[in-house]
Amino acid sequence: MTDNPTAEPTGTGFGRFWSAGTLSALGTALTAVALPVLLVDDLAADTLQVGIVNAAQFAPYAALGLLAGVWVDRWRRRPTLVIASLGRAASLGAIPVLWALGVLEVWSLAALMLVFGGFSVFGFAASQSLLPRIVPRTALLAANARLDQGEAAAQTGGPTLGGALVGWLGAPVTILVDAVTYVVDALLVATIRTNEERRPRRRRRIAAEAAEGLRATYRHPSLGPLAVSTHVWFVANAAALTILAVLALRTMAFDPLLYGLLFTVAGVTALIGATLAARAGIRFGQGPVIVAARAAYPVAWTLVAIAPALDRPFGIAVVFAALALHGLAGGFENANELSYRQLVTGDELLGRVSATMRSANRTMAVVGALGGGALAAWAGEGVALVAVIALFAAALLIGALTPLRRARA
Repeated sequence: MTDNPTAEPTGTGFGRFWSAGTLSALGTALTAVALPVLLVDDLAADTLQVGIVNAAQFAPYAALGLLAGVWVDRWRRRPTLVIASLGRAASLGAIPVLWALGVLEVWSLAALMLVFGGFSVFGFAASQSLLPRIVPRTALLAANARLDQGEAAAQTGGPTLGGALVGWLGAPVTILVDAVTYVVDALLVATIRTNEERRPRRRRRIAAEAAEGLRATYRHPSLGPLAVSTHVWFVANAAALTILAVLALRTMAFDPLLYGLLFTVAGVTALIGATLAARAGIRFGQGPVIVAARAAYPVAWTLVAIAPALDRPFGIAVVFAALALHGLAGGFENANELSYRQLVTGDELLGRVSATMRSANRTMAVVGALGGGALAAWAGEGVALVAVIALFAAALLIGALTPLRRARA
């Protein structure tokens, strides 16, 4: 095992893990375009209904997140991830079936996204906990950066491809393609060899094990502020994307292809950020990189807020610039956040800490999606975006005023 913290992850196991993640990220990028179009154009949903469907996929994290962490620390993580991917494929695949039968409605779509979110709770907890079993801990920062590069590359081509597929085949069939990517994801992960022998352990009450995960997350001097800052960020981000769907597709009259191109630009800049993330984390420390990245979000969404008041071509350009800045910041911070969490957390707690963070984050996303949609419907998109900007600024301050700003693993 190398002591070089920038060592590249190697081996067929990581290659398959990376391929699975990149492929499912491509499918997710397709659905990121297809789902809002399905809601706004095909099902005539209003802003609040868009927020409800967006919230549905995150709601299971509130109910299942802590339990998922306990069980993932008890179960073998690779089979858990395989089953979760197949479950997500089935829930997405039901959308075009209901559409073909003429019975798909906003509420049935929300129910399917609720099931999708339930499988995702276990899938993401298992995925983030499995990676340290595939690569050496000294290669985790580089491995997370490589995974982010793959995801960013998928987000680069995926939204444009999604916009084209929506225009050609329709939104429901485009979502079916995402379902197929999860099937292939499951097949790839199933072939990875890991040393995941079931550990003999003294069975304890689930509540006690969940509480142990909570303490490990929130009592850590740097991981705690990181968790809280990220929770606030998720409220802001979910609200922002909910508002953006209606603002772009309806207020600014983006067609599906232009809407897809918007996220392609964000994917390109996220790829740039992910490519530089590991070097930045080693040179400056993970905490300073995260805090610096979070300073970009209030600026980006201020640009989005002013764009509708501008002449249409210039307004569109400003929205594209804003999403480019948003993507760049995400590319820099994500690998550093994940690797810091994995490096400062013991393997026996990693499933619980990962699930605690993700369940709280996705619960906050429910609040953000519903709150952003409701506020935009009641007070208008401009007021709602001002609230989004304030929340992004709060996430920045939580990091900048705590030990997170100096954190280095």
